[in-house]
Amino acid sequence: MTPTLASPTSRYALALAVSVGTVLFLLLGIGALGIVGDGDRDWLYLAAPAVLLVVAAATRFRASGMVLALGAAAATTVVAGVVAVAMVAADAATASIGDVVMLTVMYAGLFAAAAWLFSRVPVRASGA
Repeated sequence: MTPTLASPTSRYALALAVSVGTVLFLLLGIGALGIVGDGDRDWLYLAAPAVLLVVAAATRFRASGMVLALGAAAATTVVAGVVAVAMVAADAATASIGDVVMLTVMYAGLFAAAAWLFSRVPVRASGA
């Protein structure tokens, strides 16, 4: 019997795939393109995956804990974006404020979408 998308395991796997994909996409964006100019200030955004990993491990990667972890990662991304906008405003030659805001909203939205997917996983599938 193959699992369907409606099965708890499939939902958890999809949410996990979106989460991992978001982190990889963020790392690619930082490494290859840069979010805040030439890259020396992009370290701010690495706080989001760090917070995600710490909270996810503390909650044993259960679906309800992953909702919390991804919500914290989204909030951390927004805070990093606010700090980055302040840095760009102080040194206008490095990056566009609009680009920093747009990328921050995109990454925070992806973390929030992954959190929403985890919220759709029934409790029994996550080992709770």
